[in-house]
Amino acid sequence: MIYNQNGKETGTINLPEKVFGVPFNRDVVHEVTVAMRSNSRSAIAHTKGRSDVRGGGKKPWQQKGTGRARHGSRRSPLWRGGGVTFGPTKEKNYEKKINKKVKIKALFMLLSSKVHDGEVLFLDSLTVEGAKTKNAKKIIETMSSVGGFELLRTKKKNAALIYTAEKNSVAERGFNNFGNISIATIHTMNPLDVATYKYIIITEPDKSIRFLEGKTKPKT
Repeated sequence: MIYNQNGKETGTINLPEKVFGVPFNRDVVHEVTVAMRSNSRSAIAHTKGRSDVRGGGKKPWQQKGTGRARHGSRRSPLWRGGGVTFGPTKEKNYEKKINKKVKIKALFMLLSSKVHDGEVLFLDSLTVEGAKTKNAKKIIETMSSVGGFELLRTKKKNAALIYTAEKNSVAERGFNNFGNISIATIHTMNPLDVATYKYIIITEPDKSIRFLEGKTKPKT
C-alpha cells in the first residue's frame, strides 16, 4: 500500500519477490553487518613501545657487582615510564572483505523481513515546506497514524530511516533536527542502516524499487 504525507492510502504497488520476498538467513545477515561495523571502525587507541618512548640511551647501572637485577635500558616495559608490551597501535587494520553479492543478498533479506513485519512504509512523495522542522514534525505525526507505525512519534532512538529516490536537500534540512529519524537517498541503502532502524520509509516507490531491482541484474 502507498500512502501520502497525510497518512491516507493513495494506491497499491506490486513488490518484486527477488527484493522483498527473500528468505531470512541469520548467519548471512550477521556476517555482513559485523563486517560493515568493522570496516567503519577507526584505530584510535595507540601505545608506545620501548623503541618509541624517550630516554634509555645509557645503561642504568653496571651489569655486575651492585646486587641489583641487571637492566639494559630505562625504556624496558618493566620500568615505570617505559614502553608498553603488546599494546594497541593505530596501525591496526580492522577491515574485512565483504562479497558484493552477499551484501546485496543480506540487504534484501532485511527488507523482506521488515516488509513481513509491517515495518516498511511506501510514501508517494516527500515535501517539507520551507525546510521547516515543524512541518517535518507534522509529517511524522500523520505517518504515525498508519497502523503499525505508532512508534514513529514516541521511539527516541533509531525510529525511522527515510529513503528518497533522488537527493532532497530541502527535506534533509527539515529532518536535520530529529535525533531519532534520518534521511538518505535510496542509492546509499545498505544492510547495516536497514538493520539499525525500526522503520524504513521509501518515497517515490516506483523509482526506488526499480533501482533496487537493478541490483539483481548482472552487469554486461
